[in-house]
Amino acid sequence: MSALEKAESTVFVASGMYAAVAMLSALVPAGGHIVTTTDCYRKTRIYMETELPKRGISMTVIRPADMDALQNALDNNNVSLFFTETPTNPFLRCIDIEHVSNMCHSKGALLCIDSTFASPINQKALTLGADLVIHSATKYIAGHNDVIGGCVSGRDELVSKVRIYHHVVGGVLNPNAAYLILRGMKTLHLRVQCQNNTALRMAQFLEEHLKIARVYYPGLPSHPEHHIAKSQMTGFGGVVSFEVAGDFDATRKFIDSVKIPYHAPSFGGCESIIDQPAIMSYWDSKEQRDIYGIKDNLIRFSIGVEDFEDLKNDLVQALEKI
Repeated sequence: MSALEKAESTVFVASGMYAAVAMLSALVPAGGHIVTTTDCYRKTRIYMETELPKRGISMTVIRPADMDALQNALDNNNVSLFFTETPTNPFLRCIDIEHVSNMCHSKGALLCIDSTFASPINQKALTLGADLVIHSATKYIAGHNDVIGGCVSGRDELVSKVRIYHHVVGGVLNPNAAYLILRGMKTLHLRVQCQNNTALRMAQFLEEHLKIARVYYPGLPSHPEHHIAKSQMTGFGGVVSFEVAGDFDATRKFIDSVKIPYHAPSFGGCESIIDQPAIMSYWDSKEQRDIYGIKDNLIRFSIGVEDFEDLKNDLVQALEKI
């Protein structure tokens, strides 16, 4: 993993969520301040909002593309860390890693990138100036939807601090999970290249379909950070988010009508996975859905390694049902 990310050191842990928790716990001091983005994995945000304040850690939340807000946060707080995904979940917003690393470092702040959606095949954040990269190895790294794990990569002095915290608290990756992740990594480049190609074709197809209201994919010129994605990614990933031209029930009917993708909350594996975030990730809070733009008709589609025509035909027949 260190070779893939061009990192000095890597520590593997029991899950991607624990990788984020260990990184924040080890590197952000009590009374510190962090910056993060609105668009992100929901459980990461919940942890930062509910657990970090217990240690006196405050937080500024910015829109992914709002560099003025980032600069303002850096100017007016003693920021320890900017922690962001790129691409983000579920709208696949992209952050200019080189630019924000310069901004953060000029104020003495660290930059940690959650690169799970990109994988190290498509993006190497450390070479662009990030101090740390984390992955949910559950996703592309292992790649078979059958194991949970996470990792933190970066400079040895920083990863060592995470490793010391990890050795005290636990969250150890079990040996069989380590074996499964190593096995999966042998085909990582083949899987991701296939998923990149199929996802781009799928995004282009969906953007032209009359029953699709909007498509979110960094490989499309219509994406607000397409220019950033082109400059720092070698592929755009295997996840396509889109909004069906219909209401909650129409979207649910579409989801229930697809035959190939599994209905599940993960992504990055060999099998395609599809979910409706309003039901899956945000089922318990309409208020949170409204705040973060999670509409009832939003779909997150993780492309597997199936044939493009098979997947396209499956979506076409499902869209005909609504």
